[in-house]
Amino acid sequence: MIQVQFPKDFLWGTATSAYQIEGGYNAEGKGASTWDTFTQKSGKIKRNENGNVACDHFAHWKEDVALMQSLSIASYRFSIAWSRVLPEGTGKVNDAGLAFYDRLVDELLAKNILPFVTLYHWDLPQALENKGGWLNRETTFAFEYYSDIVTRKLGDRVKHWITLNEPWIIMVAGYVLGAHAPGNIRPFSSFRVAHNLLLAHGRSMSVIRTNVPGSVAGITNALTPVYSDSRSKESKATKRAHAIMNQLWMDPIFKGHYPKEIESLVLSQNKKNMFPEDWKLITQKTDFLGVNHYSRMIVRYLPFPIYSFFPVTPKYPAVEFTSMGWEVYPTGFSELLRWIREDYDNPTVYITENGISLPDELENNQVSDPRRIHYLQRYLLELNRAMVAGSDVKGYFVWSFLDNFEWHEGYEKRFGIVYVDHSDPKRPRLPKQSAHWYAKLCRDNSFQLE
Repeated sequence: MIQVQFPKDFLWGTATSAYQIEGGYNAEGKGASTWDTFTQKSGKIKRNENGNVACDHFAHWKEDVALMQSLSIASYRFSIAWSRVLPEGTGKVNDAGLAFYDRLVDELLAKNILPFVTLYHWDLPQALENKGGWLNRETTFAFEYYSDIVTRKLGDRVKHWITLNEPWIIMVAGYVLGAHAPGNIRPFSSFRVAHNLLLAHGRSMSVIRTNVPGSVAGITNALTPVYSDSRSKESKATKRAHAIMNQLWMDPIFKGHYPKEIESLVLSQNKKNMFPEDWKLITQKTDFLGVNHYSRMIVRYLPFPIYSFFPVTPKYPAVEFTSMGWEVYPTGFSELLRWIREDYDNPTVYITENGISLPDELENNQVSDPRRIHYLQRYLLELNRAMVAGSDVKGYFVWSFLDNFEWHEGYEKRFGIVYVDHSDPKRPRLPKQSAHWYAKLCRDNSFQLE
C-alpha cells in the first residue's frame, strides 16, 4: 500500500466550460456563439445533439455550488460565455448575462470555494466569426475589450484568471479538421489562427494586470507527450507533431519565438498579420501555466504539407483505452511535466484538466465507477512523482464536475464525477463513487494506492 501525500497548500478543484454545461443558449439576451450555430448543422454532432440545455447549469447553478461544497471541493474552474456578456462580441454589454456570473462568483465565495475563471473556452460569438473569427486579427482587439468588461466586473473578487483554453484544439479541430466550430478546413491559414490566439492571450494578460492588481493569471494549454511508432525516439513525424501540438503554444510565451521546426511556416502564413510589437504582449510573464492532459500520442509520418503526421493506435498486451478511445498512459504525465520543467525553466503549473470518459450507468440510484478512481490514482501518483522531482505544481482540477456536452461526441461520453441524467428534463445530479473518493482526497490531501 502506497500513501501518496500532497503539500499542505495544494489546491484541489474541478472544472467545466460554459457551452458544455450552461444551457440557456438564448436566455436573457445572450447572443449566438459559433457552437450554437455549428450544432444546428446536421451531421456535425453525434445524434444531432446540442448544448441548448446541456446540464441546465444556467438554472441549477446554486444547486451545483452547494453540491461542490458537499464534496469538499476547494476551487471551481469555469468559463464565461463571451456571447452571454457581449451578444455581438463587442459593443453593448448584456448586463443580465454579466449578472449571472456575478451571482455565481458570490455564491462560490459564500461557500468558501475559490473561483478560477477561464475567459475563453471555444465559444466565439457568431457575430465575430461572421467577420473572420480567429483568422481575423481584429478578433484579438474584441477579446481585449471583452476581457476588460469581465475583469472590471468580477476582478474585485476573482483573483485567478485563465485567458484561453487549449488554443491547439481551437486551431486544429476548428480550422484544420473542421470537427469543431466553426468547422473550417483551412490548414494553409491555420498558423494565422495560432498567432492571433497567442496575441489575444497577450492582450488579455495586459488587461488583467491593469484591472486586477495582485491577480494570478495564465493560459491553459493542452499538452501531450509525442512518441514515434518506429524505434527512432525522434523521427520527422514526432518533431513536427511536437512542434505543432506543444512547442507552438509554449515557445512564443516562454522563449519569445516560434519553434524552429515550423518557424518559416508560421511566418509565411502571417505576412501582414504579425508585427514586432506583438511580441511584447505575447511574452508577458505568466503567473502560471495551465496544463490539460489526458493521454500521449504516438505518430507516424504522413506525406502531407505542414501536418506531416497522423496518430497511431497503440497495440501491446494489456493496453487500456477510455471510451473516447484514448490510451491510458499515466507515465506520460510525469514525462510531460519533466519536459516543461527542463525546457521552460520550471514555471508554476496548475493541472487545469485531467480525467477519463467511461460508459457510466445508473443502477439502483448509484453509479459505480472504480475504473475512474483507478485512473485518477495512477495519474495523480505520476503527478506526485513529478512534484517530488521538482515540478512546481500548485493545484489539480479534475475534469469534469458534471457529465456534460462533449462537443462533437454529444452526451454519450461521460467525464463527470457527478452523473447527469440528460433524458430527464430536470437534469438530476448524482455524485458517482469517484466523487466521494475525490471528496475524501480533497479533505485528506492524500490517498492510498494498492
